[in-house]
Amino acid sequence: MTNFHRRARIGAGIALFTAAALGLTACATGAETPAAAGEGDAVDAAAATSVDDFGSFADLETAAKAEGQLNVIALPRDWANYGEIIDLFTEKYPEITVNEASPDVSSAEEIQAAKTNEGLDTAPDVFDLGLTVALQNTDVFAPYQVQTWDEIPEELKEPTGLFVGDYGGYMSIGYDSSKFDAPKTLDDLKDAAYKGAVAINGDPTQAGAAFAAVGLATVQSDGTLDDFQPGIDFFADLQKAGNLLKVDVTTATVASGETPVVFDWDYLNAAHAADNKNWKVVVLDGTGYAGYYNQAINKDAPNPAAARLWQEFLYSDEVQNLWLKGGARPARMEAMTEAGTIDADLAAALPEVPSETVVPTEEQSTNAGTLLGEKWAAAVQ
Repeated sequence: MTNFHRRARIGAGIALFTAAALGLTACATGAETPAAAGEGDAVDAAAATSVDDFGSFADLETAAKAEGQLNVIALPRDWANYGEIIDLFTEKYPEITVNEASPDVSSAEEIQAAKTNEGLDTAPDVFDLGLTVALQNTDVFAPYQVQTWDEIPEELKEPTGLFVGDYGGYMSIGYDSSKFDAPKTLDDLKDAAYKGAVAINGDPTQAGAAFAAVGLATVQSDGTLDDFQPGIDFFADLQKAGNLLKVDVTTATVASGETPVVFDWDYLNAAHAADNKNWKVVVLDGTGYAGYYNQAINKDAPNPAAARLWQEFLYSDEVQNLWLKGGARPARMEAMTEAGTIDADLAAALPEVPSETVVPTEEQSTNAGTLLGEKWAAAVQ
């Protein structure tokens, strides 16, 4: 299953992260280098850029335990297996209380929460962000490189560690197989059989998953990521046909049958099978649309050592496999496959993926966001 990573590199990953590197490397050049343990005063955890600045991993653990708190935000427990991941951290570090705030807010709202709560002990220590928001807010992040840094593909990380890709997947269609056959093409969803049945996960002008749904519709309609208009037109056609369902997708709406067909990331769609035994997931043939979410540390984190310990935890073999258990493709998947540390059964259970994959660049994402802001509401009203 390493082809996902390889195609992401060849497709748009290099362009995307090269641009990020050229524009963002300077953001961290003024960072103060902390004294290593044993070189004078106590380590300034807020300035630490790696475990070495603490002296050892055990020293990092000690510092984080002394803080005793970790503030996370926007981590739904049923999103990519975050519930099990958080519970494992709590089990491993019972001295650290994990405060889970606002699990359903957007990436942009995470940044706003940091700014609103700046200087307070309630501010988020860490972020989980879509790439567009990450690129727009590097001034909020602290650079940090985890111990497994070298095993994270270059195109999935800002060079200094301001933000790092963590888990990703493909835009997919989930459906209740007791009511519908598997859609083979996008146009299948325009059929009268899908009247009032097709939902997307949020508003594409605000939510990354919904944005990606329009991106998928664009490339599946013979368009390119330089112009999302074909994707907007597709959803306008769904609306005219009466097939577009304007309901916010949740586990409950899928379980109840209220949203029987859903555009969403494959790992989120796959999770619904636990509540609806008839739920199936398909990644359409043709051009696929992929994306990663990113980790970042709040530069004003109230618990800076715990924030860095959390990052080390997330990029460990154990937690990378837990994301895989949640149906997502972890950032270190290729390196772990080569090392034999990947859970092979879980990797084999991932949905088949298309032969060609695209990922939007920063410029493409920005332009698409502008177009959606101008055209989306009128198209689906």
